[in-house]
Amino acid sequence: MISYDFDYYQPATIEEAIELFHSLDAQGKNPIYFSGGTEVITLGRLNRILTDAVIDIKAIPECTVLKKEQKRLILGAGLSLTRIRESQLFPFLSKTIAEIADNTARNKITLGGNICANIIYRETVLPLLLTDSQVVIAGQTGIKERPLTKLFDKTLQLEKGEFLVQIITKQSKTKLPFLSVKKRRQWDNGYPLVTTAALKKNGRIKVAFSGLCAFPFYNPQMEESLNDFQLSKEERIEQTLRLIPSPVLDDVHGSAEYRLFVLKNTLSDVLDVFKGVDDLKKS
Repeated sequence: MISYDFDYYQPATIEEAIELFHSLDAQGKNPIYFSGGTEVITLGRLNRILTDAVIDIKAIPECTVLKKEQKRLILGAGLSLTRIRESQLFPFLSKTIAEIADNTARNKITLGGNICANIIYRETVLPLLLTDSQVVIAGQTGIKERPLTKLFDKTLQLEKGEFLVQIITKQSKTKLPFLSVKKRRQWDNGYPLVTTAALKKNGRIKVAFSGLCAFPFYNPQMEESLNDFQLSKEERIEQTLRLIPSPVLDDVHGSAEYRLFVLKNTLSDVLDVFKGVDDLKKS
């Protein structure tokens, strides 16, 4: 159980949530926004999250919207992973979600909660980065829409008191050829050695990773290397591996050396599969 008490609030509007946050912060209550609550409960039991107040955003209509509008797909940050997956409106994201935790947990984990979590994996962000999705952020200065690739640097860069409201993706980009490959040391569930998300558009392959480093990432330099068609497949992969932006994890789930071995083979599979897609289109 959680060893401390906290106040629970469920505002009905974005404006009310922001006002509540700053009021509670001024009282020294260290408020946090809350959607699925799985991480607050888990880390609260370990005293790794300490707060006197949580603000649940799931009663805010904008945070639970799921709709197509003006050729865009709009996903509220308060949507459960299960609901998003079952909608099948974004197959790439649905496939990635299917590999996160188990079904019981996915019923509680929300899209915004996963993106903004303390856990290092946060795999839902991978297809969103590769499809150039936009994020809608609410704060004291109002509501803004920004490219996720501009705001995500190891974590979603939010100012104090801001929270994620929605993720918006062009419908055309939800239909591109994709791969989502999660490699584990053992078992069907559990933390990944490496999760590789890949997408192909206009003959170019984009890739993003989770579990490789201490944060999920998309690196344009790695993309350039993987698409250097003047090199052989093996040379492209070796060059891509040299551009990993941070030390490779070395922990109880797998050594750094083993992770690189897994990634090398996965990238080889990605290149083969997308070459097959091109060959199929030509036939």
